[in-house]
Amino acid sequence: MAPRVRFAPSPTGYLHVGGARTALFNWLYARHQGGTFVLRIEDTDVERSSADMVTGILEGLRWLGLDWDEGPGVGGPHAPYFQSERLERYRNAAAQLVNDGHAYYCYCSPERLRDAREHAERRGEAWQYDRACLALSRERVAELEAAGAPRAIRFKVPPGTTVFDDAVHGRIEFDTANIEDFVVQRSDGHPTYHLSVVVDDVDMVITHVIRGDDHISNTPKHVLLFQAFGAPTPQLAHVPLILGSDRKRLSKRHGATSVTEYKRQGYLPEAMVNFLALLGWSPGDDRELMTPAELVESFSLETISGGNAVFDTEKLDWMNGQHIARMPVEALAHAVEPFFREAGLALPDSADSSHRLLELLRPRARRLTDFVELGRPFLVDTVEYDQDAIDKHLSSPELGSHVAALVTQLRSVIPFDEPHVEAAVRGSAAERGIKAGMLIHATRVAVTGRTTSPGLFEVLALLGKPITIARLHHLVRYLRTGPDWNRRPED
Repeated sequence: MAPRVRFAPSPTGYLHVGGARTALFNWLYARHQGGTFVLRIEDTDVERSSADMVTGILEGLRWLGLDWDEGPGVGGPHAPYFQSERLERYRNAAAQLVNDGHAYYCYCSPERLRDAREHAERRGEAWQYDRACLALSRERVAELEAAGAPRAIRFKVPPGTTVFDDAVHGRIEFDTANIEDFVVQRSDGHPTYHLSVVVDDVDMVITHVIRGDDHISNTPKHVLLFQAFGAPTPQLAHVPLILGSDRKRLSKRHGATSVTEYKRQGYLPEAMVNFLALLGWSPGDDRELMTPAELVESFSLETISGGNAVFDTEKLDWMNGQHIARMPVEALAHAVEPFFREAGLALPDSADSSHRLLELLRPRARRLTDFVELGRPFLVDTVEYDQDAIDKHLSSPELGSHVAALVTQLRSVIPFDEPHVEAAVRGSAAERGIKAGMLIHATRVAVTGRTTSPGLFEVLALLGKPITIARLHHLVRYLRTGPDWNRRPED
């Protein structure tokens, strides 16, 4: 049968980078194999789960372009896909384990378990549950049941070795002597993670489980549960963890970890998908820039690395810039528009003008947010001069007269395009007996307020003659009278 994979986030937080990478690997495998990608929500932790977090997770997946074939908003033959709506199914499954002799009721109080654990720790011993309740007589069990004593259900771990073949790590073995009889249903009737995840995988006919390395220690328990239910164990693939630059597990201290935060910071979903895919996986060649379609075509479990991957923000910025460079300008205009709007700015109404501006700014942009700051001088009435620009380029006492002379030159430039503007600036500098750089730097400060910008002559041509001359006039006034920010440069 075609593979069936699943991504099963817990809505106790937004979709983080690690979860997004896991979802991506599952999605890529399903799409490559022509299989089914199931999304289910593990929301049995009632106190920490919230509808807002569910919405955030779904929005994050949609932003990345990871569509699901079964799950919330889509439905499917194995609904419901929220664990909170499947509680009765888990209780029946736990009861089945008891009836089949694979589990037993545990009446131990939290106090008794805590005391036993602390006593073992004082002796310097590792503690495991001592199976006290497995040894209870039928009469004692009947007394506890009649008294309505709270009871959990524990899985009875059989002796021997639990073995599974991992698509990433190969054959893995666990001695079950090191696995205690674990709880599958709490005394409040709620399932533990181990029970609910296995029951769901069985009911939803999941054939492949692709998840993080941190679940390897849980896997022998899950294998035992699959066997107890008489169900085949899915093919397992545990993918490497994502580490920060300090080689510690990625967390908030390393910067943004929520997928939606990267969206707000101006990253493209295509770039984020490309970057996440290469955290622990390789196409088998030296390609780094790949479209989602190319990733789907190349993806396989066999080329997932067993070593942990490092999240390198500089690499992500570079990759995002490369994807920006490859975008059709129409798509780029659509992508940057919300960022300009949020900043209180608007691109020119003319598509030709806005596209010319974006093409001018594109080589310097690594994030969509960069377009806002780079484009601000082109979209505001007034530019303010950075102090650094003032100190570096506006200190010459003769500069005012040089700029005034340039204004005279520029008035006669027709057409006001890049080569004619450059000739006028350089010609004016030569006539005044000064280096062209002095006039170029001052002009850049006049029209952008900054020490750096795209090519100055391209900037002037795009701004046009009226705005260029107005801003140069403003600089002349500034140089002669000092700053006066109450006046518009076009006045």
